[in-house]
Order: sequence, then C-alpha cells, then structure tokens
Amino acid sequence: MKTLSYLSGLCAVLLIATTGAFAQADKSIYNDDPMQTIPLGTKEAEYYYRYAKGGKVDQARIEPPFWWVGMHHPTVELIIYDQDIRNASVSVNYPGVKVNKVSQEQNPNYLFVELTIGPGAAAGKFPIVLTSNGKSKSYDYELRTRDTGAGRAQGLTSADFIYTLMPDRFANGDPGNDSYADMNASGTHRGKIFFRHGGDILGIMERLDYLQELGVTAIWPTPVLENDQPYASYHGYAVTDHYQIDKRFGSNELYLQFVEKCHARGLKVVMDIIHNHVGDQHWFIRDLPSEDWIHQFPEFTRSIYREPVWMDPYGSETDKNATADGWFDRHMPDLNQKNPHLANFLIQNNIWWIEYSGHDAYRIDTYYYPDQEFLSKWCKRIKDEYPNFHLFGETWVHGPAVQAFFTQNNHLVEGFNSNLPGVTDFQIHYAITESISGKQGWTDGVNKLYYTLAQDFLYEDPFRNVLFLDNHDTNRYFSSIGEDMAKYKSGIALMMTLRGIPSIYYATEILMTGQGGAFGEAGRRDFPGGWRDDKVDKFKASGRSQKEQEAFEYVRKLAQYRKQNPVLHRGKLMQYVPNNGVYAYFRYDGKKTVMVVFNSTDKPVEVATTRFHERMAGYNSAMDVISGETLGNLAKISLQPSETRVLELR
Repeated sequence: MKTLSYLSGLCAVLLIATTGAFAQADKSIYNDDPMQTIPLGTKEAEYYYRYAKGGKVDQARIEPPFWWVGMHHPTVELIIYDQDIRNASVSVNYPGVKVNKVSQEQNPNYLFVELTIGPGAAAGKFPIVLTSNGKSKSYDYELRTRDTGAGRAQGLTSADFIYTLMPDRFANGDPGNDSYADMNASGTHRGKIFFRHGGDILGIMERLDYLQELGVTAIWPTPVLENDQPYASYHGYAVTDHYQIDKRFGSNELYLQFVEKCHARGLKVVMDIIHNHVGDQHWFIRDLPSEDWIHQFPEFTRSIYREPVWMDPYGSETDKNATADGWFDRHMPDLNQKNPHLANFLIQNNIWWIEYSGHDAYRIDTYYYPDQEFLSKWCKRIKDEYPNFHLFGETWVHGPAVQAFFTQNNHLVEGFNSNLPGVTDFQIHYAITESISGKQGWTDGVNKLYYTLAQDFLYEDPFRNVLFLDNHDTNRYFSSIGEDMAKYKSGIALMMTLRGIPSIYYATEILMTGQGGAFGEAGRRDFPGGWRDDKVDKFKASGRSQKEQEAFEYVRKLAQYRKQNPVLHRGKLMQYVPNNGVYAYFRYDGKKTVMVVFNSTDKPVEVATTRFHERMAGYNSAMDVISGETLGNLAKISLQPSETRVLELR
C-alpha cells in the first residue's frame, strides 16, 4: 500500500509540473498510465537474426571522424561505410601517413582501413582514395594537433566527491532542443517516468554554482551520446551513434564547453559509457558489418546475469558464454568484443572522446557482462594514452572477492589482470544499508560493514573504488531507510568518511524519495526547479522545506570538511570490531585523526573509549565536525539512536 500511495502522489506531482510539456507533445501517443513504457502505436522491439548482406547506405561515414598526430599508439583503424566499397583499393598520399592494412567484412558496404601515423606526420587534411573498377572516390580526412593544456584528463582520486545525475531529469536549460521531428521518439511528458522530460547539458552548466556550494568536485552524468530509439531513450544506455552527443542534450561542441567550464571551476567530469550493448537503431546494427558483430541466437536469449562465472574454478564455458553473450534486452543488441574490428572501434571511440573533450574519467556500465580479455586490453590502451585518467566499472555483484576480481593487480586468478583501477563499490553499498536498517547478528547488521572492510586486502587499492548510497538503478536512499532522518545522516557520514571516492545521486541531498521498478525508475524524478515552469525551486534554500534544508546542510558541511582535510582522502583507516551495535573507526595521518562512531541500535548509548586507546592516546578533546561542539571529556561519547558522530580529535 505504501508503494501505491507513493506512486499516486508521484503522478500527481509530475502531472502538475507538465503544463508546458503537453503543449509540445503529440497527445495521441499517451495513455492514462503514469508508468506507460512505450508510446501508443509503437511496437516493442522484436528479436530476429540479423544478416550482413548490405542495405542501402543513407549516409556515408568515416569513423573516427578525425584523429590526432603524436598519439602513444601510432595506428588508427578507420571504418569507412559507403555503398558497395568492399572490393575497393585504398590509397593515401600524405607525408608520414601510410595505409598499413585493409580488411573486409561480410557486408559489402564496409572497409576497415588501418593507418600508421608516423612521428613525422603533421596536422592537416588529406584525401583517402577508394578505387574500384577504374573509378575513384575520395573522402576528406583530418589529423589534428593534440591539446596539451593543463587540467585535461586529470583523473579522479579519493580527494573527490562525485555528483551523479541523469541529464534528462536534472535541469532543462534549453527547451528548444526538447524534441526533434526527425528522431524516432518525439515530445516530452514529465508525467511519465519512461518518457523524455527535457533536461540537458546546458541545464547542468547553469547549476554549477549549486553543485560547488554543496561541495562537489566531480560530475558524473549518465550517458549523453545519441539514443535515437523509439522508446526508453531518456536514460542514455542504448547508444545509436558513438560519435554524437544526443541533440536533445546538446551537441559535441556544447559537451566540450561543459567540460571546459567545469575545469575552469575546479570541477572534474566523468563520462558514462557502455561496451556491452547498443540500441537496435544504431546505424551499424541497422546495416550489420558482419553477423558476428553482435551475439546472435536462433531465438531471443538473455544474459543469465551470473558474475562468478568469470572466476569460478569449477565453472562451465556454457555458463560463461550465457553471461557474456546473452542480451540485456530485446532493443539492446549484445556486442561481440571478440570481433577485432568492433574491439578497435570501441577502444578508439573512447580515446577519441578523451582527446576531444579532455574529460577526466570513465564509468563503464555493466562491466562484468562483456568479454573480460577485451576489457583488460581496453583498460591498458586507455591508461597508456592517459596515465592519470581514472576508470571505474559498474560491478553490480555479490561478495567482496567477486567484486575485487574485476580490479587490477589483485592476483586472484592466475594469468588474468583486469587493468581496471576501481569499481562502483556495491559491497560497501550493501554493507552500509544493512548496517543502518538490518537486524544485528554475528556477521549481519553493522557487523557486515566491518567484515566487508576487513576484506580490503583483496584489492590493490580500495581507495580507488567509488562509494554510493543509491543510484539511478536502485530505490532512493531516503526511501530505503524508511525516511528516517537519523539513519539518513548516518549513511551520509559513513560514505563521506570511509576509504574511497564518495558519490551522491542527484537530489539525495534534498531527501528525494522513490522506489519501485526493476531499475528504480520511480527514483528518476525531475529535480524540482530544473524546469522554468516548476512551482518550487529546490536548487535554492528558499524552495526547500526545513527538513530538506537540514539534509542539504548536513551533506554540504561534511563535503566541505572532507575537501579541506586530506586525512579523509588518503589517511589510513583503522576499524574496531562492533560491540553491542556500536561501530567505530579512525582516519588518521601524521597531522590529524578523525574518529567516526556509529550507534546502529534504536536506543541511546554511552560509548566508553578505553578500548580505542591505540588511536586516542594523547588526545584530550574533540570537535564535532557537524555541530562544532567541543567535547572536553573523551572518556565516554554519547550517541542517540542510529546516530553517527564525526569527531576531529585534538
């Protein structure tokens, strides 16, 4: 009943907010269900075997569209896509550039041309000439000079605090780009979770002051590349063009401006990418280069979603293939990274975007589904070009050892190294949630957090993992803890003071609620105030309730304290076995010690500190980081039910 009541309220709120959107949309595609998933008149994608016979080419392409001189890796493989070019010879006449290899696939509309770009090659334009049956056709290509300016591709560290957002749901800076008649889905409808709402990159750029006030140092938008799908395109995870920003979000040039503006303010940018699958309207899916470009079956076959197959010493190849090759959904064909041309395409595309925009990190979606040998090679290639760049994969898995397998240099499986620096730390997510709301037991409740951290020896460096309380695929954190303010603050305090890189999901700082849906779609509501006709603006203190402002200030205070105190970045961590539901740990370095103590029980407690003498010896007082209160007597520390205190020892 609580969920139904919540959804009824959600629908009412969203429908009130959509006055402007209805005027722009074709009402005939909507029904009365706020959870409508597909426009009326649109068929859900059907699975079928795709052949690579070659169709009519609507738009000739060369990808990557341009490249750079002076790259670490001296070759680039171009995909040339045009009508019936498979048997053409290829020539280039440009100093320092030579055609190294030309490869064909089944489809006659494709050629794969590997160019070697020598150290003497200069930036400039030149023709690539294709000759067939005595006729020639040329394509202009460009080599550019690399931008070596400071502050590009900086990477992330444990000094950062990430703000995760869905661009379509955060803020609408340009209502003029909400809908395009030449795209597969048109219109916006803010009263429906699964339809586009109109948020965009400009909307993010206009809210940078808000993010900096909160204490954010990095911004992670969910994918912004083109998703020209007939339905469910708002989330960005069904890419249809790897080299174009979705024009409903902006343009390539605007994305570059976004990164540059963030860098000028001392903010970093994370780009969210997907190697596992694409949208079924992707141009190379509609005219498949080869039948093994994607994984195909006689009938639709989903992944079995079992991540242990990669490290299971007793596992079968059948299960491994079923995890890696099965599709995520019918409208998301599963890419075959064992095809060397596809592998090159993905690697070069990701290098292209770093070189083009200078953003600072990649978050890799559905990391455990693709071929792991490919991902290992991919990570190495990225790090070879950009040593400071950070990579972290989404590992929605179960068990610290299973999660750690996907990180680099852990020696968990002989002969395999992922080369992946960090992951989204689902194990800490599970542990914090259970510590706050679970039943106490020998390994349950708050003990789960202790046991999870005790297994950090599995990682080369767990400080590179990204911590979170909720995200775009889960229930909203405030909902998951029963909208309890003390528990809310404890979760925030734990995330902000543990090892790793903390991240917060948009509007968690103002107590956004939401639950339900296989991927938490009801947690993907619009940020109030991000649209010009919104009645309430929660980007401003004046638009927040007293409780929301209290939450915002709590996050802001901890974020700003964390930013100014390196002890919470790379300081050592020492934890103590929980006792009667009370858990304590310390972050410390040569200059400062911070004590974090958490009461996971529903009763007030006084914690005697004698057992913590190893870390507290020599300290006579402490400052409560949140209240500013000075504790003159450290013999006992008082805690309310579900309270966490962050204390700077003095």
